[in-house]
Amino acid sequence: MRHFGIGWQLWVAAGLFGALAAALWWWRRRPGDPLEIERRRREHLSRVGRIVEGEILEINEVPASDLPIDPAGKPSVDSSPIAPGHTAGHEAVQTPNGPRSLVLYTYSISGVTYEAGQDITGFEQRACLSRVISGQPASVKYDPANPGNSMLIAEDWSGID
Repeated sequence: MRHFGIGWQLWVAAGLFGALAAALWWWRRRPGDPLEIERRRREHLSRVGRIVEGEILEINEVPASDLPIDPAGKPSVDSSPIAPGHTAGHEAVQTPNGPRSLVLYTYSISGVTYEAGQDITGFEQRACLSRVISGQPASVKYDPANPGNSMLIAEDWSGID
């Protein structure tokens, strides 16, 4: 190590400093507030999303205790391609504290059919749920880089008429 003009002690100190910085970053890295994560996801989709025709499958009001939970104990988020006989999870990342309004919908992109759900709690007025029925067409906004990431409604956009 002397041929670089740097002693081994300096290499060890630099390595320890790097390891300490990485450990500190890892320790401080926390999952954010689920409501904030979902709001940012909707904001991202509003900016970059493309619109495709979809169809509402069903509208449910479910107690928070009935929401699907992932292994980490959080309500699950999933919108993935479906195979015959299988369904995707719900996009219910809101804090579970009361009944939630879930809308299940489907859409197709490039021959791939997606089935997803969105927790629209807080958007019920905007979605006019009293006029929404199963089988009704809806506009779905999806991320072209990840077509399984989609939404029906956000703060500044609604695909439910």
